[in-house]
Amino acid sequence: MISYNSENTFHLENEAQISSWLEEVIINEDFKLGEINYIFCNDDYLHKLNVEFLQHDTLTDIISFDYTVGKLIQGDIYISTERVTDNAKDFDVSFSEELHRVMVHGVLHYCGFKDKSPEDEKLMRRKENQYLELLSKIR
Repeated sequence: MISYNSENTFHLENEAQISSWLEEVIINEDFKLGEINYIFCNDDYLHKLNVEFLQHDTLTDIISFDYTVGKLIQGDIYISTERVTDNAKDFDVSFSEELHRVMVHGVLHYCGFKDKSPEDEKLMRRKENQYLELLSKIR
C-alpha cells in the first residue's frame, strides 16, 4: 500500500495512477510492495529531519527512511515541495516531472540503487528516465 500525506498544503493529483505506476516499478525491479508513506512538506520541515537524523545541515528535496526487509519494500519518503519547485525551474522541467522523478528516486533507493559515485548516479538517472517514460505511456 502506498499512502500520501502532507505537512503543508500540497495535494497529489492522480494518486491511484501514481500508486499503480510505482507498484509497477517495484515489480519490474523484482521486489514486492509492502507499505510506503510519502510525506510532502516544506524546506524547514525536511531540513529539521536532515539535521536530526542524518546530521546534514543542508536543504534537500528528499529523505527516505528505508524499512525494506528482503524483497518487501517498506519506508517513509519525505519530499520538500519547495525544493521540487526550485529544482524544476533549475532543470527547466515541469513541477510534475520533477516530482515524479523524486518519487521514483526514493523507490529506486529501496530497490538497492545508489547515487553516491558517478557510476551509481548515472545508473540511477537511467532508471529514473526509464520509469518516467513508463509513466508517460500509462497516462
